Amino acid sequence: MSALSPPLTVYYGGTFDPIHNAHLAIAVGVRDALAAQVHLVPAADPPHRPVPGASAAQRAQMVALAIAGVPGLELDTIELRRAQRLHGQPSYTVDTLTELRQREGFSRPLAWLIGGDSLASLQQWHRWTELFELAHVIVVARPGNPLPQPLPPALRNCVRGGQWCTDAQQLRIHPQGCLYALPLPLQDGSASAVRQAVAAGLPVAGLVPAAVADYLEQQQLYRVHTG
Repeated sequence: MSALSPPLTVYYGGTFDPIHNAHLAIAVGVRDALAAQVHLVPAADPPHRPVPGASAAQRAQMVALAIAGVPGLELDTIELRRAQRLHGQPSYTVDTLTELRQREGFSRPLAWLIGGDSLASLQQWHRWTELFELAHVIVVARPGNPLPQPLPPALRNCVRGGQWCTDAQQLRIHPQGCLYALPLPLQDGSASAVRQAVAAGLPVAGLVPAAVADYLEQQQLYRVHTG
């Protein structure tokens, strides 16, 4: 990376219900591969998924615990703060990126991180074409989800150059508009597996950071209450 290159900030949105080791592996992998700052953005009210099992405040606290002391990773509660202002209206990525641009300016390179499965449904997202007017989109390839080559026409018309970006330096040269694929060795793990383990009374020490495991115990999250 050139010393004159502007810094790249990658925003990693998710429910994080709860954050687990595979989430952390992705965040650290992106940080290292792109020499980027990675901001983890807990969703307040995801429009595409069921209501989370933990409160927004609890999920944000678990993210903070998971990344404490990890260089290059930060918690960003922009969606939670907006939900408080707008009284629980659905939280859309395009709204988050619009607010980030208002906060960070329009010359700074920003990127939104998604998985290959999300790319397949991207055209169903709210005002999806505007995403590329506001940020780059970085796609982490997942096993069993090959990325489209060439891009579908609707997507090709939205991205810079009409094709996949193959040079990571372009993510710094331009503030937005690139679609970049980042191959990472992905770690097994899912939030549903953590919730199921907790509900079954099984240990989760190998699935989540120790501080998160302690928090789950303290808050009695995801447990099956009877009686």
